[in-house]
Amino acid sequence: MAFRGIGGGPSRKGRGGTSGGGVGRGGLAGPVSRSGVAIHPSCGAMACAFRRSIASQLSRVLDLPPENLIKSISAVPISKKEEVADFQLSVHSVLESSSDHSKPDIQAQARKLAEKLKCDTVVSEISTGPGTVNFKINRELLTKTVLQQVFEDGGKYGLKSELFSGLPQKKVLVEFSSPNVAKKFHVGHLRSTIIGNFIANLKEALGHQVTRINYFGDWGMQFGLLGTGFQLFGYEEKLQSNPLQHLFEVYVQVNKEAADDENVEKSAREFFHRLEAGDKQALSLWQKFRDLSIKEYVQIYKRLGVHFDEYSGESFYREKYREVLRLLDKKGLLQRTKKGTAIVDLSGKGDPSLSCTVMRSDGTSLYATRDLAAAIDRMNKYNFDSMIYVTDKGQQNHFHQVFQILRLMGYEWAERCQHVPFGVVQGMKTRRGEVTFLEDVINETRSRMLENMAFSKTTKDLENPHEIAERVGLAALIIQDFKGYLLSDYKFNWDRVFQSRGDTGVFLQYTHARLSSLEETFECGHLGNINAACLQDPQSVSILQHLLSHLTAVAHKTLYIKGRLPEVAEARLHLFRAVRSVLANGMKLLGITPVSRM
Repeated sequence: MAFRGIGGGPSRKGRGGTSGGGVGRGGLAGPVSRSGVAIHPSCGAMACAFRRSIASQLSRVLDLPPENLIKSISAVPISKKEEVADFQLSVHSVLESSSDHSKPDIQAQARKLAEKLKCDTVVSEISTGPGTVNFKINRELLTKTVLQQVFEDGGKYGLKSELFSGLPQKKVLVEFSSPNVAKKFHVGHLRSTIIGNFIANLKEALGHQVTRINYFGDWGMQFGLLGTGFQLFGYEEKLQSNPLQHLFEVYVQVNKEAADDENVEKSAREFFHRLEAGDKQALSLWQKFRDLSIKEYVQIYKRLGVHFDEYSGESFYREKYREVLRLLDKKGLLQRTKKGTAIVDLSGKGDPSLSCTVMRSDGTSLYATRDLAAAIDRMNKYNFDSMIYVTDKGQQNHFHQVFQILRLMGYEWAERCQHVPFGVVQGMKTRRGEVTFLEDVINETRSRMLENMAFSKTTKDLENPHEIAERVGLAALIIQDFKGYLLSDYKFNWDRVFQSRGDTGVFLQYTHARLSSLEETFECGHLGNINAACLQDPQSVSILQHLLSHLTAVAHKTLYIKGRLPEVAEARLHLFRAVRSVLANGMKLLGITPVSRM
């Protein structure tokens, strides 16, 4: 097992990272744009209605089925500098699908097509761009439709798009977090937890059947070291009062002893051999370590707002790995080395540098062997369409080997397995110095947030300031993590995390709380009564197009509600209410619990 992060070979490290943090495969920074959490008018059934209307008119001019045109009509990215069209048609993609195989001037074709189209009740302006025909939606219709769709769809806004309706519903397994049993929750597992939770949330939002798996590092040679260490240095009283701290101290001490004394290392190997052989005394001690660890982990996950559908571990496959070895041997893939270890040659040419060890010389299992057994077992149990492993980039080679062996064994479904790697966070320290444990990070986050909130006039009126501080602090950690590219390492900076302005979690929470306060202060009437003409100023239109926190934070200082005509106040209140709803949806998708006051 390599103790999932402490020496001895490959390690999940949370199926995480040695030092923490990062996001997405090449950049899961998408949900958090440089301007905050964005929902463009292209999202939801509302945008599809606009697309259908545009496609219908294009169909008559081009003599093509509307269904063939919808995919060529895309939303136009919003520019802060100028108001651009809402949708555009790629003329090149239309020409590709036509029977005309000549290569006419695309720009000339765009102008020619635009001249044949007419504005109507939906489209107010038609123009051309580089190889595109651009469409601007009637602003009052856009206003009314966006607001209505936000309130009707609620938490599902942006997900009821026809673009998603054709997606097949799949069974998706997401394995993430996966800390090491008998070791305190390391900060290296935080990033795996954050990213894995987001991936699971996103898959669920799209309608897939998602199973969240926490695969504990609860087996392996390192338990031989820990078992031996506890027999030498452990105290039952300390184990009961502060179990994981004591086990960590024991583990550090026994590692030092093993480095200087071969007999200690020999005892550790013997202990693990007894574990694999099913020795009752060894298993009883191991079970105690496991139960105490999981009890503490559950409390950490509760604070993080993360849940799992299945808690499993490497120990579950301590016997099933033998079946993997038998299958490998039956298929002629298992080879023995002079040292007595069992390997699989991945080169097919006897290249020892391209082999994967699947059994030690003493017959005990390895990390890779147990992962092979787990993958096969999960396919038999779930018949999954996709299985995603979320771990640090240091394990890319490990998963490449595991997937390759599965393919060599004849399992075509190995193509459905995916590793999402990420970089690590560097320099995460508390005021007491270098930080190791996630609990310390969460406590520090809450403490610093409470200090920041102490300067706010509204903090003294909060019923649960500690809970609010923790939620805002966790949002700060999560957004800091999602801002970079997935594979990039980054340096952790507390000051940057807690900035109240810019692209930060604190700013997102503040904006949501400010908008919630508006709703509490002013009551909303029925949506059907609003006058869309009251929301045609550039600032309101820009908010409708973006639905972003930054624009809203500025707008609520200028788009006043108090003292305005009733119809203006009502319209603006509905606009801010819609933004708050969309902002909350985006935050929940990222694993953030929005606060209403702070």
